[in-house]
Amino acid sequence: MRKTVLATALLATLSLTGAAHAEESPFSGNFSLTTDYVFRGISQTQGQPALQGGFDYAHSSGFYIGTWASNVGWVDDIAKQNNSMEIDLYLGYAGEAGPISYDVGAIRYFYPGSSISGAATPDSTEVYVALGWEFIELKYSHTVSKYLFGWTGTNTSSTRNSNYLELNAAYGFAEGWEASAHVGRQIIKNNGGASYADWGVGISKDVGFGTVALNYSDSDADGSCSKGEPYCFGDTGRNAAGDRFVLSFSKEF
Repeated sequence: MRKTVLATALLATLSLTGAAHAEESPFSGNFSLTTDYVFRGISQTQGQPALQGGFDYAHSSGFYIGTWASNVGWVDDIAKQNNSMEIDLYLGYAGEAGPISYDVGAIRYFYPGSSISGAATPDSTEVYVALGWEFIELKYSHTVSKYLFGWTGTNTSSTRNSNYLELNAAYGFAEGWEASAHVGRQIIKNNGGASYADWGVGISKDVGFGTVALNYSDSDADGSCSKGEPYCFGDTGRNAAGDRFVLSFSKEF
């Protein structure tokens, strides 16, 4: 559930396009250490630290493909999948026309482990499209797998056609400094109780050997953790949807 899939792939593509004569490699990698793994306003690690990393290939034509992984802490508690890992595979096409940027692609989220017969799998597939202008980007993700992150609808019906709409902004205001903001709306098909809105702001600094970032996120998801409510970690009673600050260090190579 990597938040920067689009940004990383697009920047890599544009970098290659603008520096073709420099013969830059189309391959790149990244890793990060973070105090919490938050995706769409929901903690994926029960408020615990995460080690993350991935690899990308971006062709000068705009085509890209990549993979990314992180430890997680919700699948084993909720879906009983004996899992503590998320692996993403994605591909797409990105480009720009003047100040306008665009990106279309697909992403598959894998949660390796032993599934329970008859239970909804957390493994999910989304297609997405994004349109950017200057430092603002609007992105829409649409679920094409039978279930989204293990959610089921009424009478265990499919949650295919769930969707997520988000507006992101990232603005560099000083040497190495960048401010960001985000607002999104997650719709879980056939399960209105699991649908919610999230928002956040952040600031980051390129310190030369990597980037240090501090982000704040929150949502209106029901997280009081009484029995049967969404976005709580099983028997732990931890609120996965509450407001939180996240400190991270990342490096691209």
